[in-house]
Amino acid sequence: MGAGIVVRPAHFPGRAPIEAYGNGGFRFAGMSHRGSILCLPSGIYGWEPAQPGRLAASDLARLFAEQDAVEVFLAGMGKDLAPLGAELRGALKEARIAADPMSTSAAVRTYNVLLAEERAVAAALLAVD
Repeated sequence: MGAGIVVRPAHFPGRAPIEAYGNGGFRFAGMSHRGSILCLPSGIYGWEPAQPGRLAASDLARLFAEQDAVEVFLAGMGKDLAPLGAELRGALKEARIAADPMSTSAAVRTYNVLLAEERAVAAALLAVD
């Protein structure tokens, strides 16, 4: 008997610019993903924080696992800018990662520019409609 449909965690094993965003998802590398994403040196991952409006260090465990390869972290917080909490700011500072919260649209544009410049950038991008 077959196992049926196997659902695997969403992961693109490479760095790619974000081609489009909106309608609750993103397009990159000729593919589309519904939901939020985490863009790291090891690839692009499907990602859902516990409380989207209030990111915590635990939401970014993958980022901290790759902290030696990241200098700049962009937090695309949705339609509007939302500040990062004190705990997360402290964890990022301790990891020596410069953090910049902004709207998802601004984060996508900035991520694409920094990626094209081959900078050590990572981004957490909350999906927008």
